[in-house]
Amino acid sequence: MSHKMMLPFILASLMAFPSLASTDLVTKASAENKQQAQHNQVRESEFKATEKQLKALKAQLVEQRNTLQARNDQLATQFSENENTLARLEEKLRLDTGSLGEVFGVVRQNAKDLQAELSTSVTGADAQSYNNEIDQVVSATTLPSMPQLTALWKAMEQQIVASSQLKMGTVSLIDGDGIAQQIDVARIGAISLVGENGYLNWNGARQEAKVFTKQPENAPTLERISSIEKGEVLSLAVDPSRGVMLEQLALTPSLTDRLQAGGVVGQIILGLLAVGMIIALVRGVSLTITHQKIRAQLKNPQQPGDNALGRILAVYNKEQARSVEALELRLLEAVVDEQAQLEKGLSMLKLLAALAPMLGLLGTVTGMIETFQVITQFGNGDPKVMAGGISMALVTTVLGLISAMPLLLAHNILSSQAENIRNILEKQGIGLVAEEAEKQLPATVMNSTMGNAA
Repeated sequence: MSHKMMLPFILASLMAFPSLASTDLVTKASAENKQQAQHNQVRESEFKATEKQLKALKAQLVEQRNTLQARNDQLATQFSENENTLARLEEKLRLDTGSLGEVFGVVRQNAKDLQAELSTSVTGADAQSYNNEIDQVVSATTLPSMPQLTALWKAMEQQIVASSQLKMGTVSLIDGDGIAQQIDVARIGAISLVGENGYLNWNGARQEAKVFTKQPENAPTLERISSIEKGEVLSLAVDPSRGVMLEQLALTPSLTDRLQAGGVVGQIILGLLAVGMIIALVRGVSLTITHQKIRAQLKNPQQPGDNALGRILAVYNKEQARSVEALELRLLEAVVDEQAQLEKGLSMLKLLAALAPMLGLLGTVTGMIETFQVITQFGNGDPKVMAGGISMALVTTVLGLISAMPLLLAHNILSSQAENIRNILEKQGIGLVAEEAEKQLPATVMNSTMGNAA
């Protein structure tokens, strides 16, 4: 087919294509509209079903609310009626009981007092049989019954009887390692429990005992209690406070605790006291020996010995040929030398006696500074926080005074003893000089007489 013949056919096809495309679009749009309508119809059915369910649920909730409201109104009415009934019954009870209410109050108060007493009393070890009945009386809200009143009376009677008994028994003891063991004890009335080593601290809540940290002098023991039961008369320390005084005794500081509270300053003061007492002891022994030797030398002046007076006599024998003035000076020199030996160490003793209270004052000032620092940091609400500084301030002052007094006394005694020995030496030296002067006086008089005659 030639190109001229195909051209009309192609033009005819192009003119027919637009009408075909329009027909497809209309068909597609109609199908989609129909599908959308079906979808909308399904959704509308679902919405109506949901609306129906919600209406049914609302009706159910409204019915439930009405039921609860009616129940609430009924309960409120019943509550009001019960309140009125209760008020009438209480008034009737008050009128019927009369003075029994006061009796009930007295009974409960006494039961509470007895309960508190039994909770800490050592009679809990073997003489408390009515604790449950007493607890029932204390916790009761109605008038006590006759068995309860009888139990209260018997419990009081039991405590009265137990307070007059010295009875042996066994209790659970907690030792220092926390191990419980059964031991034999003696109960002294309602005051205390006594074990092998002394008083025991009774814990009524746990039904166990512990040994007090510190025991008093002449504390009772099982052995001493047994001796008393046999008729022997012993002097024992009794704690009538039921353990309060023993607990305070444990808090009482010992001498070691007081010395430790003095700190470094207190230790220095004690060191000075020890050094001073050693010096005083050595010098006291030395002066005593010297005085005894001098007394022995006085009985035998012709034979000078190795002692202070003997050395004075030796100087006299050696320098006897000199003049009286020269002999006096030699003897004075010997006395001064002996005096230096007699007073050796006394100046140090005096220095230590003066230094001890000064160190005590230093410890006092240091302790007060520490106390004020603690107050600055923690305030003054708790005295225990300030106890360390205050203890140091007081203990060092006491230690300083205690150290100074024996040192001053020792210095005074030793100085007096040295002075007595020096007086003896001086007196003997003066006597020797006087004796020598008397010997030389006749020769001088004779020489002067012969000179006058010539």
